[in-house]
Amino acid sequence: MSETLRVGVIGAGAITQVAHLPVLRKLKGVEVVAICDADYPKANALANRFKVENSFDDIEELLGHSELDAVVICTPNHLHEGHVLAALRAGVHILVEKPLALNAASAQRVVRAAAKTDRVVMVGMNHRYRADVQIIRSFVQTGELGDVESVRGSWHVFRPSRAMLGWRLKRDLSGGGAMLDLGLSILDLGLWLAGNPKPVRVSATLDRAGRERATEHAGSAFVVCENGACIFVDVTWHHLGEGERFGVGLRGSKGSASINPLKVWKQMHGTPVDVAPTGSASRESVFTASYRAEWAHFLAAIRGEAKAPELEEHVRLHRVIDAIYKSADDGRDVLL
Repeated sequence: MSETLRVGVIGAGAITQVAHLPVLRKLKGVEVVAICDADYPKANALANRFKVENSFDDIEELLGHSELDAVVICTPNHLHEGHVLAALRAGVHILVEKPLALNAASAQRVVRAAAKTDRVVMVGMNHRYRADVQIIRSFVQTGELGDVESVRGSWHVFRPSRAMLGWRLKRDLSGGGAMLDLGLSILDLGLWLAGNPKPVRVSATLDRAGRERATEHAGSAFVVCENGACIFVDVTWHHLGEGERFGVGLRGSKGSASINPLKVWKQMHGTPVDVAPTGSASRESVFTASYRAEWAHFLAAIRGEAKAPELEEHVRLHRVIDAIYKSADDGRDVLL
């Protein structure tokens, strides 16, 4: 590989346009050499907008590009497994948007294939790279908050138009509704901040009013872990309130923490005190900064300067998501 990492972009949708391409064009040592989308006019227009030389409507054509070192996969969920496997066969490094696959069995197939190569395969869990989440993670890792006893998280958005959801309304294309779309990230943060304890029991309910919906528009899940820690997730695509709401709170044996706004509470001299670090706010949005940090980690992993997160984490994550859907379908707790 040359000093410049040559990247191909697979998928020309919203996340490519608002997150990956704006970040990539500012990263040193990275060049986007091709964009691919089944809608060729869309791929070509995006390539022209971001001054990318090549555009394709077939993934095999992009993967056959002789100067390709890595790809970022931003296609609909049901295509992730096939696209990752194709990219592995082409011998390139892979950053794939969440989710890795539609379910645990699909994720396991990807993990097995990746284990047979020396390529970096990383799932884009950008919320892990938020500055406020990283701060809470550091407090947990140093033991300052004690044992993590519970994590609660919510993500509430308002998407009134079916056109805004598109393929996400079709279970065979999306793998799930709001719980997979939004809840996966919250669940991942909960397990990650808690130190990846083993989930053992799940209870969930999903909003499938009238059952005519192919995917749920809202849901809640409660996950109990082997060490006693618990994680609560609440999500909706139909939030009626003042703007989008995204938040995570953590309760430990020696303190608590939350984001939006960032708070870290510890007992000092018998009184609860917010010890969250303060500093000048960055001009860069939290959203953009998280993707920039995610790409920095991916590049460092390719160079051998850092270790990519274990892909096996996503098999475990999907097992919990699968159990959430089973619990909601069966109306009972599900043991893992």
